[in-house]
Amino acid sequence: MESRNSSGGFAPATTAETARRNRRDRLALRPADFVAPRYAGVSDHRLALALTTEDRSEEDGLDPLERVTCRTHRRWLHDCVASPLHVVIVTGTRWCRECECALNVAIDQLAGDVAVRCPSCGGTPATRATRQLVRACRASLAAAADR
Repeated sequence: MESRNSSGGFAPATTAETARRNRRDRLALRPADFVAPRYAGVSDHRLALALTTEDRSEEDGLDPLERVTCRTHRRWLHDCVASPLHVVIVTGTRWCRECECALNVAIDQLAGDVAVRCPSCGGTPATRATRQLVRACRASLAAAADR
């Protein structure tokens, strides 16, 4: 496989570029409602489809912290965000740096509200990670409610 280089001539395509193109070609052949075998046991088809789509998007550059589904728990993010596995000290996700403890997350599914609080100081860290977590949880609530 060759591609045009900056001088207008042809140059061999890189192995990574070829692999990426081949992966996209294979994915393009799948029907729109394709669910990865890993999620075949998920009873909510919309959730299984969202998990599959986000897995593919992650391969193409989606930030894993922007997901509205959880690949580990195979659930909507708002359903499992309170799990200790969702504390990421390095990024500050669900972490109070002042108190050095995990933040509590409360989800009000009826109101669509997400509250993040430190159990030690009672505050909500005004960090990018906390804002992103709230945004992702709200998006998860909306996606789960969209029927």
